[in-house]
Amino acid sequence: MTQKHFTLLTTSGTARAGELHTSHGKVPTPVFLPVGSQATVKTLTPDDIKTLGFDMLLCNTYHLYLRPGIDVIKKMGGLHEFMAWDGAILTDSGGYQVFSLSPLCKITDEGAKFRSHIDGSEHFLTPELAVEYQEALGADIIMVLDECTAYSDKKEKVRRAMERTHRWAERCLKAHKSNKQALYAIVQGGMFPDLRQISAEYLTGLDFPGYAIGGLSVGEPKEITLPLVEQTAALLPEGKPRYLMGVGAPEDLIEGVARGIDIFDCALPTRVARNGALFTRKGRINIRRAAYSKLDKPIDPSCDCYTCRTFSAAYVSHLFRSEELLGLRLATVHNLRFIGNLMKDIRSSILDGFFKAFKEDFLTNYKTTNEQIRVEQKGKWLKGRGKEGT
Repeated sequence: MTQKHFTLLTTSGTARAGELHTSHGKVPTPVFLPVGSQATVKTLTPDDIKTLGFDMLLCNTYHLYLRPGIDVIKKMGGLHEFMAWDGAILTDSGGYQVFSLSPLCKITDEGAKFRSHIDGSEHFLTPELAVEYQEALGADIIMVLDECTAYSDKKEKVRRAMERTHRWAERCLKAHKSNKQALYAIVQGGMFPDLRQISAEYLTGLDFPGYAIGGLSVGEPKEITLPLVEQTAALLPEGKPRYLMGVGAPEDLIEGVARGIDIFDCALPTRVARNGALFTRKGRINIRRAAYSKLDKPIDPSCDCYTCRTFSAAYVSHLFRSEELLGLRLATVHNLRFIGNLMKDIRSSILDGFFKAFKEDFLTNYKTTNEQIRVEQKGKWLKGRGKEGT
C-alpha cells in the first residue's frame, strides 16, 4: 500500500489501541470482525451490522470462489457492491477451508489441488491465484495462502508446512498488484514455540503491511494457545497490525488484547447464537433452559441491543423452543452487540490507561465455559463443519 495502513495511538501495558486506514474508512482497534464467509452474516442485513456498531467484517475466498464464483462478483462491481456493504472487508485466502473442508486435498510446492465439498469438482489453488481472486473481490485487507496443520501434527510435518508457507508468502507478495489493499502474512509453526519464532522472524523480514497469527484455536487447550499468542505477538513489529485468526469468545478477546493483538475474527458468536447460547456479563446462558421460559426480563438487563430492549427472555426462549426463525436473528443480534460493546469498552479502557483493571473486573464476573467441554465442542464442530461456512 502507498498510504499508511495502521496508526498505533497508545498502549496500556501490552494492550494496544490504534486505527486501521482502509479504502472504506478508518477502523478503530482492537476490533472484532463478524464472519460472513459467503458474503452474508447469517440472519442479518448489512444495515444490521452497521447498526450493531461494526465497521469491518470478514468474507471467505474459498466459499465465494465455489459459489457464486469470483467472476460473477467482479462483474457486479466487487464484493462491496455485491453484498451492499460500504464498510471495510477482510478476506481470508481460503487456505484453511481447502485443508479442512476439501476431500482428497493434495499439497505441493506449486499449490493445493482439492475437490469442492459442495459437488466434488476438482480445483487448483496457487499463491498467485489466491491473491488474484482477492484483488478481484476488492477486499481492503487480503491474506496470503498458507498451509495449515492440525493440532496433533508432528513437529517435522509442521516444519515442512511452515517452510512452504514462507515460500508461498514470498510468491503472494510478488503477485500483489493493488495499492488499495493491504496484504497480510500469516505466522505458522503449530504448537512449537521455536517454529513460531522462526516463522515470525522470517515473515517480518519480508516487510508486509500486517501480520496474522494462524494455526491456533484449532482444538488445543487454552493453556497452550495463550503462551504461543503472547510469544508470537511480541515478535511482530510494533507499528503494524497484529491479527489473531479464529478467536472470538469474550474471555479470549480480552486475553488476546492483553497480549498485544489488534484484530480478531470468529464465527463463534453467531454460530452459538443460532444454537441458543447467549452472552451476558456473567457468562454464557442457554436460552432453551426451563429457567428462562417464564422470565419476564431481558436476556441481559445491561445490554442495549434491540433484542434486550424489546423482548423478554421468555419470548426468545419460546422462539427457540418453537423453532421459529426469528429466534436465530434475535440471538445473533444480541451476541454481536455484546461483542461490539465489549470491544468498545476494551478500547476505552486502553485509551484511558486502565485496561488491566478492566480485564480483572470482567474476568472475575464472567463465568467461562468448562475447558474440557469447550475442547470437546470445538473438536465436534471442526469435524462436522461443512457447507455452512459460518
